[in-house]
Amino acid sequence: QVQLVESGGGLVQAGGSLRLSCAASGLTFSTYHMGWFRQAPGKEREFVTAIRRSGGGTVYVDSVKGRFTISRDNAKNTVYLQMNSLKPEDTAVYYCAADSSWSSLTRATSYNYWGQGTQVTVSS
Repeated sequence: QVQLVESGGGLVQAGGSLRLSCAASGLTFSTYHMGWFRQAPGKEREFVTAIRRSGGGTVYVDSVKGRFTISRDNAKNTVYLQMNSLKPEDTAVYYCAADSSWSSLTRATSYNYWGQGTQVTVSS
C-alpha cells in the first residue's frame, strides 16, 4: 500500500531552521507531483508548497516565499522541505501529499495520498 512518512519536525526557536523529509513507498514516486500542507490548531489545512514530478517547477504560498524551499530526489523517493527563518506562526502539523495532477495543486482535495504529519513548533 502507499505510504508517505514525514520526519524532521521538532521544536525550534524563532529564526531557526528545520528540514522536513517525506519518504514515499508503494507508488511510482516520479509520476506524482508532491506537496506540503500544514494545519495549525483550530485552523483549516493550508497549502504551503508543491513541486512538479520532474522537480522542474515549484509553487509557494506567499507567506513562506524566500524562507522555505521544496525539493525532491526521485532516486530516493523522497521530498524535502527546508524551512529557514522560522516564525511562531509557522507552528503547525506539516503533511506531505502526492498528486497525480498539477491542475489544482493548492487544494487538499486534489491530492491522492497523504502522510500522517510531523509537528513543527516555533517558539518566540
